[in-house]
Amino acid sequence: MAGADELYPPWLDGTGRSSGPFVLDVDRYSPENRRRLSGPGVRTFTAIADVWQLNETQRRLILGLPSRSTFQNWVSKAKAHCDLTLDVDTLTRLSAVLGIYAALGILFSTQEEQVAWLKGTHRARPFKGSAPLALVAGGTLAGLLAARDFLDAAVFGAAIAPNEVDKDFRPYIDSDIVFS
Repeated sequence: MAGADELYPPWLDGTGRSSGPFVLDVDRYSPENRRRLSGPGVRTFTAIADVWQLNETQRRLILGLPSRSTFQNWVSKAKAHCDLTLDVDTLTRLSAVLGIYAALGILFSTQEEQVAWLKGTHRARPFKGSAPLALVAGGTLAGLLAARDFLDAAVFGAAIAPNEVDKDFRPYIDSDIVFS
């Protein structure tokens, strides 16, 4: 049987509580690892951007506004499965897009609904009456992460007001539970 140290990540003490600061493995950012992730990341991003109907400028803004030739080179290399090594910032942006796409897939049953949500206006705090796509394609990593954080919270029911049917809900208490 595995020892307790083998069962838990190094930043947990075996009880689920943090035992100190978490330090990332520096190999996570090695050129080899970034190369391994870059091509598939760009190919996946391109497919998502097609679904979201993004123009080239929006795509470049999401990726940190590389020059047009650099962006086209990335896409060309990724499609041809050639070696491509992106920087950590660009990979982080790709990760945020993947998270946004995944959350939208959980929250909405069709791609049309997902796109409509991205392009519709919203009063929620991060969007301030604008379309979420304006924040996502605004060019900042902070905007991408804010949209992803909002959607992650929505997936877990924390960011969206209750439906009409749930407005008067009261939590169950022990006497409400009847075993027969």
